[in-house]
Amino acid sequence: MTVTTPVIPEAGEGIAPTGQSLEHEYLYARQEASRQTGPLGNPLRAGMPFDRVPDACTMVIFGVTGDLTARKLMPALYDLAVDHPLPEGFSVVGVSHRDWSDDDFRAVMKEAVTKSARTQVTEESWAMFARGLRYVQGDFKDPGLYVTLGERLTAIDEERRTGGNRLFYLATSPSYFTPIIANLGGSGVAKRQDIFSDPNENWHRVVIEKPFGRDITSARGLIQEMAAVFSERQIYRIDHYLGKETVQNVLAFRFANILFEPVFNRSYVDHVQITAAEAIGVEGRGGYYEEAGALRDMVQSHILQLLTVVAMEPPANFDGNAVRDEKVKVLRSVKPPTGDEVSVKTVRGQYVGGSSGGRHVGSYRTERGVEAESATETFAALKLEIDNWRWADVPFYLRTGKRLPRRVTEIAIEFKKVPHLMFQNMAGTDVTDVAPNVLTMRIQPDEGIALRFAAKVPGPTTRLRTVRMDFFYGASFGEAGPDAYERLLLDAMLGDPTLFARRDEVETAWSLVQPILDGWDDGATPTVPYESGSWGPREADDLIERDGRRWRRP
Repeated sequence: MTVTTPVIPEAGEGIAPTGQSLEHEYLYARQEASRQTGPLGNPLRAGMPFDRVPDACTMVIFGVTGDLTARKLMPALYDLAVDHPLPEGFSVVGVSHRDWSDDDFRAVMKEAVTKSARTQVTEESWAMFARGLRYVQGDFKDPGLYVTLGERLTAIDEERRTGGNRLFYLATSPSYFTPIIANLGGSGVAKRQDIFSDPNENWHRVVIEKPFGRDITSARGLIQEMAAVFSERQIYRIDHYLGKETVQNVLAFRFANILFEPVFNRSYVDHVQITAAEAIGVEGRGGYYEEAGALRDMVQSHILQLLTVVAMEPPANFDGNAVRDEKVKVLRSVKPPTGDEVSVKTVRGQYVGGSSGGRHVGSYRTERGVEAESATETFAALKLEIDNWRWADVPFYLRTGKRLPRRVTEIAIEFKKVPHLMFQNMAGTDVTDVAPNVLTMRIQPDEGIALRFAAKVPGPTTRLRTVRMDFFYGASFGEAGPDAYERLLLDAMLGDPTLFARRDEVETAWSLVQPILDGWDDGATPTVPYESGSWGPREADDLIERDGRRWRRP
């Protein structure tokens, strides 16, 4: 196949033939390149152009000097601006306490984007992007900050023609959520819009990072505080796992293929394992982790989201409410461990010293910001059951941890054994040669899907072996796709809430985790040590082996 790469003019070259700005012509050329070679410049995706262009808007990032902005948000916005592209006039206002000028802000962001962006940073493309960057300094709790911010946003609307559309992003510590939200509403910088608002007027939306509270009580409090300023349709609670191509592909795999969906039920599935393992420790986030722990940090959000996309019923259509309705139904059907069940169906562990990545590493308690006698879990494993028609009696085993042998997130669906193995008496074949079928969805790394099944070994005798068939994103599409934040930020600008958590989803997820937290606080499940570089404590193996099953080794 011969692929012709279109020539993209350098920004500032030539004359804009339509009378529009050179910046617009540059963006148009980028979009034409995408149309001819496929999104992300990938010839294997030719014919699949981006067709979703948001309104011109200003994105306001609170906590813009933080790690999240440098590593994820700004690189994602730059990649969108260059590859998508975002509309002419798109602007970003960074808000933080540091005494920076606009140029200081641009210089720091250029360094961050150059380091972390997916696309190459050229002087022309950066100049195009940087024209929309502004900075406002102030204290998040000071009402005066929001007066200054409002004036700056009004000026940007006039200068950049952003039409009053505003996307507020709270990339701060949760302790600042309440004052920021209250001041946005009190100052009039953000206005409430509900289903009765004029759909043609400018829009205001807010994106909030997890954690959405630290227990059911605080989560409900945060929901109420946000509801006092914004309607639910304006609130976008972000869980970056849902922005991953591989998580979205679980839905495509299930509901766009007739082959597998009919066997996703209790008649065929023996059990499901969901693993989210990290090889690193808390990496300087000891203070945060002391307040969170693995259950709050990973299970309540990311892992329960993975469970819902595997277990949900097919929605009537792929829109925000239909998809989230089905996810909430699944969560409401989960039976959380309560009372004495907590000690039997959950395990909490904490890493001690050991070998990781070929080097010796210390224990969690030696990390900066961690209490010397801390009982905070860095590993959690639990068994959940879904009490509905499809999944009754099918256990879901969940585990997550730090300082495990490798970084991997996967969903493994193990099917039941065949009722009768007619080949087991054949010469040279042992019944143990044929393992149950397993469908594995790899979320990260090596994104893809694998199927384990039995096949005949070539030769004159009928001998079986278990083999594996693999699909890799990289092999089929040339690359794994854009970063999760690119998709999620674009969806927020477009007003598409499908991949964001709704308030009832957040409350239901916390209601599942709360009995476990309460049981742990009462001492039902002590924190047990596990060696760094291992797959967790022995107690986690006991949890699944009591049912006659074993954890996979991804």
